[in-house]
Amino acid sequence: MAYMTTAQALVRFLDSQYVSFDGQENKFVDGIFTIFGHGIVCGLGEALDSSRGSLTVYQGKNEQGMAHAAMAFAKQNNRRKIIACASSIGPGAANMITAAATATVNHVPLLLFPADSFSTRQPDPVLQQFEQVNSLAVTTNDAYRAVCRYWDRIARPEQLMSAMVNAMRVLTDTAETGAVCISLPQDVGGEGYDFPEEFFKKRVHRITRTVPAPEEAEEAAELLLSAKKPLVVCGGGVRYSEAGEELEKFCEEFHIPFAETQSGKTACLSSHPYNLGGLGVTGNSAGNRIAGEADVILGIGTRFSDFTTASKSLFGEGARVLPINTSRFDAYKLGAVKVVADAKLGILALTERLRAAGYRSGYSDEIRSAKEEWEKEMEFLSAYSFGEDFKPLIAAGDPRTIPEFRQLTGSTLTQTAVVAKVRELIPADAICVGAAGSLPGDLQRMWTSDSRYSYNMEYGYSCMGYEIAGALGSKLAAPEREVYAMCGDGSYLMLHSELVTSVQERRKINVLLFDNSGFGCINNLEMSNGIGNLATEFRFRDADGNLSGDLMPIDFAACAAGYGVKTYRAGNMEELTAALEDAKKQTVSTLIDIKVLPKTMTDGYGAWWHVGVAGTSENAKVREAFEKKEENLKKAKKF
Repeated sequence: MAYMTTAQALVRFLDSQYVSFDGQENKFVDGIFTIFGHGIVCGLGEALDSSRGSLTVYQGKNEQGMAHAAMAFAKQNNRRKIIACASSIGPGAANMITAAATATVNHVPLLLFPADSFSTRQPDPVLQQFEQVNSLAVTTNDAYRAVCRYWDRIARPEQLMSAMVNAMRVLTDTAETGAVCISLPQDVGGEGYDFPEEFFKKRVHRITRTVPAPEEAEEAAELLLSAKKPLVVCGGGVRYSEAGEELEKFCEEFHIPFAETQSGKTACLSSHPYNLGGLGVTGNSAGNRIAGEADVILGIGTRFSDFTTASKSLFGEGARVLPINTSRFDAYKLGAVKVVADAKLGILALTERLRAAGYRSGYSDEIRSAKEEWEKEMEFLSAYSFGEDFKPLIAAGDPRTIPEFRQLTGSTLTQTAVVAKVRELIPADAICVGAAGSLPGDLQRMWTSDSRYSYNMEYGYSCMGYEIAGALGSKLAAPEREVYAMCGDGSYLMLHSELVTSVQERRKINVLLFDNSGFGCINNLEMSNGIGNLATEFRFRDADGNLSGDLMPIDFAACAAGYGVKTYRAGNMEELTAALEDAKKQTVSTLIDIKVLPKTMTDGYGAWWHVGVAGTSENAKVREAFEKKEENLKKAKKF
């Protein structure tokens, strides 16, 4: 037996956890991100100060930001390593709830230790305690229940043992992984107990590959054998299974094209002749065109979000859906013929059966034609710039915005041309990180890389503010590679505090800040559905009391320079090129304040997105938008 506090036992346990995947063993918990407060510093803080073992303590600057960094660290390590996160009671704990939801939606392991009010209740109400009048057992941390895969509260020291074993069970489960919340009442953290030594022995959690059931593999093969024009959808499960090469060989042998989701991007090589690129609402013309003609959709490791399926309207009438997924829940979607299996093993099982039958798809030159069409569009988007023939790519918008923005900034840069130039100039193996706004659409369509696992787009929860923290987490996981955060000005203002942590840790990240003076993506959505220019551009309040005054001038470079970041400003291609080249030479984090003309992001390409358009309105444009929505809804699959 070992007499120690609950917090000391927790630290010792975390330091002895390992995972094994395909015979390769590594330490699972790298360290703990924390912002100490009164609810945690005397319990877990003391344990980390006195006996942290090999765990690294990272100092966060915002609880949500540090948890996003931990999530990105786990993703870049293909879920084989994690950084735990610990916060104080009350607002510190509540700040991590958004990150918990982000991790759970994206199937990324995230271990959270929010402090809690006293288990004894003796000093209630303590500072920052939330008192629910109908039950004193309810605290802020109960809000985690809705967004976590596993939730527990340690009311007694001995409960720690079963809670942590279950936490590891969930974190290392390929189908169920996500956020895990272990709530730590501040008095219990410092309470002593005789823990059995067995609890602290090295524990290896084996991340195993789910073997497809023979009967499911047979049924799936029969469906594919009947297909003339199948399409493979490469999802995040392909990445985490490390099955990209197997998918490429599968598509080559059977002459089947594949398209990528945001999570699946860079699991396979962008240059592969069967890779059509992005699919769905943020997809390109090649992927969406082939998807509309396909008779079987083989979705590997995808949860078929509304952006992937264009709100269930993308696939042609009568197309059958065939998922391979470790999650039985995701495998049952869209009335599918399912294979519950690891992506790599599922691909190999189908390969064996299709090869035995001598299968080859019925495509002739459709794949080549679709790719060539998109390549021509890419050439246009890459060269797109302000000139005499300039027309914004997004038609709907306030007619004042573009000329006013140009006068304010002097910019001649379009967003699509900037994305293309960035891809051209940064290292081939650089990691691209993004999350929200219009950039995910541009990047899914335009970003190419033959460096596997170099694209970290959080688009399951589309959480603004993930970008910079995600870049830090990616850099902590891959310190030898350059990391670029693709961030809009709206996301930057929402959460950029871990930029300071990158400087503190001497982990260089590069922030490419696309400033279009507001929430440009939502402004597009708002105005294209008949709504006025309402609170989506950064404007001063006018004399009539509306947010319709002049655009606000914001010098983001000056802000970041105060943190010790190397900064640049770019309003034309020459300035952008010089900044990108010089940033590669730096050893400290960099930020390029890029002024991009509004309404110059990619859009369209044959996909529809179902949003809640008003069913009745005095505005004729809104009524028109509602009618279009109803027409598209008739074409969409109902479940």
